[in-house]
Amino acid sequence: MGTWGVGNFDCDAAADHLGVLAGKLVAEVGEAMAGDPVGLEPDEYGGVSVPCNLELLLVLVRQGWVGVTLPPPEVIGAWQERFLGVWERTIDDLEPDPAYKDARRVVLNETFERLAEASAAVRGAASR
Repeated sequence: MGTWGVGNFDCDAAADHLGVLAGKLVAEVGEAMAGDPVGLEPDEYGGVSVPCNLELLLVLVRQGWVGVTLPPPEVIGAWQERFLGVWERTIDDLEPDPAYKDARRVVLNETFERLAEASAAVRGAASR
């Protein structure tokens, strides 16, 4: 096993552990996206957990630790299209305040877009 520093994530075993954790987040999002769209509605578990998982992946990848693997930007874009499609079709059923609805839409779109950008950046750095 290799160790390259004194930090908590500076060895092969830590990278493996981080890879497992990140993989679970990605798998949970993938399962939600492949499942019944009802599970992605704004007041359902997937409608809340998916953006949370994406945000957690962003936090992990921004740390620069070895072991975090993101899906390709195209996959993240497809997730965004599916998720926001469900969100747009169902959010009005919850009768949200219009200002909340507009602000939440922005946050959701930005979350997917930031993750896609991070994925593209990681892939670009890896190809150099």
